[in-house]
Amino acid sequence: MQVSFGVLGPVVAWDGDGEVIDLKGPKHRAVLARLIVARGQVVPVDRLVEDLWPEPQPGAVSAVRTFVAALRRALEPQRPPRQPARLLVTDGPGYALRPTPDAVDAWRFEEAVAAASSAPPRAALDRLDRALARWRGPAYAGFDDEPWAPVERSRLDQLRLNAVEQRAAALLDLGRAAEAVPDLDAHVAGHPWREEAWRLLALALYRAGRQRDALAVLRRARRLLLDELGIDPGLRLRQLEADILRQTERVDDGPGPAAPDRLWAQTLAAYDRTVPAGSGARLESTVGLLRSLAVTGAGGLEAAREQRITAIVVAEQVGDPELTARVIGGYDVPAIWTRSDDPAQAAQIVAAAERALTTVGPGSFDATRARLLATIAVESRGTRGGRGPEAARQAQRIARRLGDPTLLAFALNGMFMQTFHRAGLAAARDEIGAELVAISARNGLPTYEILGRLVRMQACGGLADFAAADRHAAAADELAERYDRPLVGVFTCWYRALRLAATGSPTRIAEAAYRDAAERLATAGMPGVEQGLLPLTLLCLRVWHGERAGFDDDTDWGPYRPWARPLVLLARDRPADASAALRQIPDPPRDLLLEARWCLTAQAAIALDDRTVMNRARTALAPAAGELAGAGSGVLTAGPVADVLDRLDAALGR
Repeated sequence: MQVSFGVLGPVVAWDGDGEVIDLKGPKHRAVLARLIVARGQVVPVDRLVEDLWPEPQPGAVSAVRTFVAALRRALEPQRPPRQPARLLVTDGPGYALRPTPDAVDAWRFEEAVAAASSAPPRAALDRLDRALARWRGPAYAGFDDEPWAPVERSRLDQLRLNAVEQRAAALLDLGRAAEAVPDLDAHVAGHPWREEAWRLLALALYRAGRQRDALAVLRRARRLLLDELGIDPGLRLRQLEADILRQTERVDDGPGPAAPDRLWAQTLAAYDRTVPAGSGARLESTVGLLRSLAVTGAGGLEAAREQRITAIVVAEQVGDPELTARVIGGYDVPAIWTRSDDPAQAAQIVAAAERALTTVGPGSFDATRARLLATIAVESRGTRGGRGPEAARQAQRIARRLGDPTLLAFALNGMFMQTFHRAGLAAARDEIGAELVAISARNGLPTYEILGRLVRMQACGGLADFAAADRHAAAADELAERYDRPLVGVFTCWYRALRLAATGSPTRIAEAAYRDAAERLATAGMPGVEQGLLPLTLLCLRVWHGERAGFDDDTDWGPYRPWARPLVLLARDRPADASAALRQIPDPPRDLLLEARWCLTAQAAIALDDRTVMNRARTALAPAAGELAGAGSGVLTAGPVADVLDRLDAALGR
């Protein structure tokens, strides 16, 4: 059982399921806290006695040993009698707590803050947000008067204050000055002696276009420092004030408010004056904005998704077939996941594209027709029938004939989405990814180059070539940082958790990495990826390693429920219900998780001795014998397909 500890607030311990462990009384909790402070070093029993009681009484040593014994029972409840403890150990004259490096929230916090200091702004902001979210109150709350606590509490609190300021600096580096102001305002109110906090607040106000407020903050800081401490403001504060008074266009090596915001406002004003209201040009411009919005992050992706269908409806109402076709085909946002975030909307878009194809007629521009066909191929992902693959092939043929690299990249995205009609196609998808990378690198198409890298990361993972997959993940991250594509990190984070699972890390370590990846996904605005993914990932991992598939009744399996249910029922000793559920499992959708679903079905069929389903699973999985099941998704794996095929052959008597 993986035990974790929290000291960024009241001292607490959690079991592997995230449930709070009963640590008994305050002295038990004090012993645990004192050992955590020691960071794995031995604390002699005599020192523990001194730290627990200002004036130790007779029997204090025995009391400490009693507390330790009780803690061991709580932290390792399944440890057999007389077997040595592995977590709270006896070592020489005392005791030591030896958790894994990621088991204490304070240690993880320190590691994240240190990593953020050398990370690019976007990655730094993500790390700092997750790190600061671990705080539940003052560190080691409840131990204010203990002699061993003040130094450690003060150290952690200083780290937290530094992290708050690092986070604000990252927001400024990302051009999000207005977002930084409220937290910095509260920060200086609570910690008025921190000059860096005042400087960042003034800088954020200046870059948000609030020059007068920025100067007022600097003057307030100067008065406070002089009146209360009798010292002059530091050089950086004085320099910032001088720069603002000179109204420099660049302050502290960062862009002032004049450049991007003023340019945006001036361009919008010129557009409003020049382009007539209600014109088709405005609709096409809107699609261009939505395309940019979709790759900026969770909020942008959701907003773009909502407005895209509205733009199509409005275009159809205008009654210009060519305009409608351009509005539909102009939204060429690369897609990497094979389940739509909104399947109903995807079906509407496919229907609109089909109508546009029949309306524009054969005399329309070939590029327009190819964009409509590529749209159909991308939006019909995961569905059955021949229209999606046919549209992908037609779009690709036209794009190659025209020699248009952007159009070909869009068409290849459609081809990628249609290469899931059977298992074992990771190598084919890798070829598509390689062409996407090559085309994009030659023609300056960074968004499609990122897509190509992610496709190759997935495909190489499915082929168990993790050295190559690592290179493509790193390249995708580098491009994402350079071109501000924050959603890319969601997929590379999941890939790295998958890599841990696939390359022999202990289940608990892999599960912890998956849970961290799920936290990032929860705010990414991609319900088609998020829903049910974490429990499916954990189920695949546990079944692969022969562990019990224990899950709560209220687990949200999303679209994966039919494939999970037989195994979950088996874990609850309900074989009859599991057999009934197994017989109701449909063939999996044609998507990135095709092989993983078939492997779960096969494992349940073997356990229930259902030969009919075993034969179906074996036929479906045979073409993927050389792949890792599900690893081609870049998010999970159910282990080598060959192992599952061997188990099926043994069960079938082949």
